[in-house]
Amino acid sequence: MLRPLLVVFLLMVSTMAQANRPLPPIMPPRLIAPHAQTPVRLQSLRINAEISGGLAQTTVEMVFYNPNAVQLEGELQFPLLPEQRVTAFALDIDGALRPAVPVEKAKGRMIFEEVERRRIDPALLEVTQGNNFKLRVYPIPPRGTRTVQLKYAEPLARLEGQRLYRLPLAYGDSIAEFDLELNVHGATTPPQPRGMLGGMQFERQQDGYRARVSKSAYRADGTLELALAASTQPQTFVQEFDGETFFLSEIAVAGDNAHGARLPPAVLGLLWDSSGSGAQRQTEAELAVLDHYFKAVPNVEVRLIRLRDRAEASQRFRVVNGNWTALRAALASTAYDGASALGAWKPEADINEYLLVSDGLSNYGDAPFPTLAKAQRLYALNSALVSDSGRLAALAERSGGRLVQLQANQPAQAAQALLADTLRLSDIAATGARDISVESHEPQDGILRIAGRLTQPSAELTLTLTQQGKSRTVPLPVNANAPYHPLAAGMWASYRLHALEADYDLKRGEIRRLGQRFGIPTRETSLLVLDRLEDYVRYEIEPPAANKEAYAQLKQNRLVSQRRITTQHTDQIVREFEQKVAWWEKSYPKSGLPKLIDFKGTEEESADAASEPIRAARSAYAPSAAATVPMAPPPPIALASPTLSYGRADARRMEAAAKPMAAPVDDTTNVGIQLKKWSPNEPYRARMKSAKAADLYAIYLDEKPNYTNSSAFFLDSADMLLEQGQRDLALRVLSNLAEMNLENRQVLRILGYRLLQAGEQALAIPVFQQVLRLAEEEPQSYRDLGLAYAAAGQVQPAIDQLAEVLNRPWDGRFAEIELVTLAELNAIVAKAAVKPDTSRIDRRLLRNLPLALRAVLTWDADNTDIDLWVTDPNGEKCYYANRYTHQGGRMSRDFTGGYGPEEFSLRVAKPGKYRVEVNSFGHRQQIVAGATTVQLRLSTGFGTAKQRDQMVTLRLRDTGSTVLVGEFDVN
Repeated sequence: MLRPLLVVFLLMVSTMAQANRPLPPIMPPRLIAPHAQTPVRLQSLRINAEISGGLAQTTVEMVFYNPNAVQLEGELQFPLLPEQRVTAFALDIDGALRPAVPVEKAKGRMIFEEVERRRIDPALLEVTQGNNFKLRVYPIPPRGTRTVQLKYAEPLARLEGQRLYRLPLAYGDSIAEFDLELNVHGATTPPQPRGMLGGMQFERQQDGYRARVSKSAYRADGTLELALAASTQPQTFVQEFDGETFFLSEIAVAGDNAHGARLPPAVLGLLWDSSGSGAQRQTEAELAVLDHYFKAVPNVEVRLIRLRDRAEASQRFRVVNGNWTALRAALASTAYDGASALGAWKPEADINEYLLVSDGLSNYGDAPFPTLAKAQRLYALNSALVSDSGRLAALAERSGGRLVQLQANQPAQAAQALLADTLRLSDIAATGARDISVESHEPQDGILRIAGRLTQPSAELTLTLTQQGKSRTVPLPVNANAPYHPLAAGMWASYRLHALEADYDLKRGEIRRLGQRFGIPTRETSLLVLDRLEDYVRYEIEPPAANKEAYAQLKQNRLVSQRRITTQHTDQIVREFEQKVAWWEKSYPKSGLPKLIDFKGTEEESADAASEPIRAARSAYAPSAAATVPMAPPPPIALASPTLSYGRADARRMEAAAKPMAAPVDDTTNVGIQLKKWSPNEPYRARMKSAKAADLYAIYLDEKPNYTNSSAFFLDSADMLLEQGQRDLALRVLSNLAEMNLENRQVLRILGYRLLQAGEQALAIPVFQQVLRLAEEEPQSYRDLGLAYAAAGQVQPAIDQLAEVLNRPWDGRFAEIELVTLAELNAIVAKAAVKPDTSRIDRRLLRNLPLALRAVLTWDADNTDIDLWVTDPNGEKCYYANRYTHQGGRMSRDFTGGYGPEEFSLRVAKPGKYRVEVNSFGHRQQIVAGATTVQLRLSTGFGTAKQRDQMVTLRLRDTGSTVLVGEFDVN
């Protein structure tokens, strides 16, 4: 029995805790079910904490009860502090908790969406940027329960000579069953509880202390804190993992606080993030920090570099006797707009240090963050709640600086932290150990935490500590016989991952390997739960340990069938291509329509037989006047044959019209393309259209707060700026799509298409690279990137990406995308000045088929059916139900499952006008969709040296709407 269950973890963005500020607030998990008449409630809460040697692992098990008579969807929000990391999660399957397993992020998303489409239970935990988790739970059954278990680990903060463990308990309403167990290992004195449950009693155990609290109908509130005695001696723990011995050492160090200020810079580079997300920062508090900063550094030259979709030219300001009025006014007047390209600037040799004021969210372009000279430092200041603090911290620490997280009411402390010369771990030498990683190069609460791998039974580490230009060394012995700690290996991995954040784009492979090996959700890995063992085998995912024996047996059976599927896939494409070649080689009459065919009849009367299964599939989710919510997708409709088929009417026309091969495409007379100007009737457009060119951008900024989540607003505004010749501003406005929704491949596709339309191939390529990382399971990701490479003149990378579309078996909903891609690949090869390497492509598929006219339609919404219609001078419409026209037009198979492409092809064009229209048939998305953005590419002389392309972007808002896009005018 398959239960429809959907659970999605999305790891969003977080803030960075600093040693020089008060402990940040912490919040417990919360489940939100917005459509519940009666709120879903937390029925049972069980918490277990294991504390040992300055580290803690907390397990939170929550049972949610739905008192409503209908199933619901809920979102569990689970924020973590930056130092905390998820170590495991599990979900109830068949009455038992099933643990998640690590998987590559792109593969995990592909599996999740495929399994969800088949209405089988998946669960996926992902990370984007930061440390806030969201758990989407669907369904929570009517008058039933869902159980989720989360485990996370953390180092304990030090406060006034004690270690502090904090547990949030503000879960809100009364909990029917509450159970809390705390185990403190290795403690010689009892922990001191305070806050909520402060009266709990600890009992002495063999290796420490234990406390347990059980309550019924308990209303949890506040925060429980445990104060633990902190050792002043170095501590080392070890763990055997994957045949290697990992160690984790803690050592208390103290610096000289009497002379904390460092030598101020003579020239300061101020990197001011002016992108759209900067509007979410606490800019007044940032300016207050600089007020204090320039009181301490009263005479300095400041070079302001604004960072948006590109770096702006440096502006010079002189601060004299603490007067920075001009610079302050310039910063206060910043218009925050555009995407974030934090690496798109070049260091200047005479700048002593840089201050980066940013949320760290870099989402545009492919430029890595610059590497500074050895004598230059980078400091970072962040005031945003939504941020990529991990990257900011790693970038700053790499260049000898630090990240300062700003609290709005403490600007003086933040300025002091920016100027302080605190004790720093400047070097580590190791004998008998390797791969040394550190929590931070600056002591956290007076503690340095260092981890690595032992290569010998004992090792000697030499730490070099530096402050005020003076260095001293501290020895740290490490022995393999040190006490065991279950978190030692995982903490080493988390320290290493933190260091790799500075060069994420260059270190994605190592990040992926670490995430998979240690079961850590990262930017490159996810944690996945599947319901059926067959799906673990199907997607080659190692299951939990309890299922591995059965998995191995099923996997062996699957290997044989996989080889057969790969061979059949290639042969299938070859058969379909041969049929397309047969169509292309025939000659078709350019006269009027024969009387035996009446194209004025109904759609059903004019449709060919091959369209019947498609119409059946369409009717399964066609919009209904009575429908109030989107319906789930129907079971797949089995087509009569996977090969390209001709209807009865088409067959008669082809047999009657077959003649010797037609004249070459190059002999076609002149063909013009006339695009219909897209003119949306949004309220903002009238105001912007009537504005003077000089005022257009200012009006856009004035309207922007009303449309921050509207891709249409940015597309339209960019179009109007382009019309007025304000190209740089238009590209800035367009880049806002990268800021709208982190890792939304649909929005990024729109951005990439529009950049290609604007002739900005260099900007489009990294956008499509990001789409490919997000959606390797979709052939459109490879096709889009390949066409972007081709537009940029990079032929070999284009061929390599397009070859992926041909060589991989895809889900059946991607109808005939191989033939559409093959036409583009062969055209690129034919026009290349130097023949590219095509060895990865079956030789039977390498033949260029030039066309007089070609139109290709794509769109941004998954599970959505958009149709391409082309009406020729005979008045005959070529579309999904009439795929072959009297004069030789051909429409690709209907694409009812999302994104496209749909392709119209005509080898020899009859003189006259060809109307190109786009129709929105319907969608079967699980959420209510807004307007669908479509992209149409019209080509003449396709596959020849005379090929000319034009692209247009437009929106279809209503199901059933039809828009005239443009015309081919064949003279």
